[in-house]
Amino acid sequence: MLLYLVSTIGGFALIVWGADRFVSAAAGLAALLGVTPLVIGVTIVGFGTSAPELMVSASAAAQGLTAMAVGNALGSNIANVGLVLGATALVRPITAELTGTVKAEVRLLIILTALAALVFVDSYLGKLDALLLLAAFLGFMVWIIRSGKRKPEITQDAGDEEVIPHGMTLTSAGLWLAVGLVVLLAGSNALVWGAEHLALELGFSELVVGLTIVAIGTSLPELAVSLVSAVKGRAGIAIGNIIGSNLFNLLAVVGIAGLIHPAALDGSVLKLHYPVMAGFTLALLLIAYNPLGKPGFGRGMGTVLLAAFIAYQVVLLTP
Repeated sequence: MLLYLVSTIGGFALIVWGADRFVSAAAGLAALLGVTPLVIGVTIVGFGTSAPELMVSASAAAQGLTAMAVGNALGSNIANVGLVLGATALVRPITAELTGTVKAEVRLLIILTALAALVFVDSYLGKLDALLLLAAFLGFMVWIIRSGKRKPEITQDAGDEEVIPHGMTLTSAGLWLAVGLVVLLAGSNALVWGAEHLALELGFSELVVGLTIVAIGTSLPELAVSLVSAVKGRAGIAIGNIIGSNLFNLLAVVGIAGLIHPAALDGSVLKLHYPVMAGFTLALLLIAYNPLGKPGFGRGMGTVLLAAFIAYQVVLLTP
């Protein structure tokens, strides 16, 4: 028990420090490359912070625990919106006027979420399903990179206008990005390690463990990066992080798990967990379109998202 406690405290400390370095380097890199913080958030930051989901899911699938791998991906997407975006909005409301590219990315995420449901209709994740998901992921990558180069359409917060720390170069930005990511992953692994084994010993199923303990643990990098980005006024990175991470989890993480170990899935995936994830994903529409006011997330919406996320966790953990 003492070892678990030390691992948890140490993991949190590593995550806080790593997130600060990672966000500063990512923001500087976006400015140095001449692309929007949103594009860097969707690609480098979003995919980088999803590395724990990828590693955990690939490891679980290799051990024949495909249900845990899928649960980790879906649960992480739920946590990214309910926990990460909800907490971020409470700390600092996201009120930036985001247009053009971000609207297209939110719409694309929702469309791909709806289409990906077809993969789970037969409650079986096969290699063909996995290849289709990975092909969609590669297509998105090509689109977002080309889109970011052609038209950086985003109204930036004041914090995004001067993001290059004194003396930062492409080399130093890349180095700090790598250091920050490694520290983030180390901290996340330290936290997930103890919680995952404890939950399994208490008798929870693989799917539930993947949807709760593992999903929240592997979403800690997104939480740390988004909170730091919000505090520093870099809405582009915070929002791009969520969009990129959710796309990566849904398409790449599930796809790789299916390639490693095709397997039948619990019927509750399609009946409960996938619809819940889709519902949280639809909430992202309020970033770009909000008929009741300005686009974005205020503290009221943040509270609603957090409450919904907590309610879902209670349902999962209730016998």
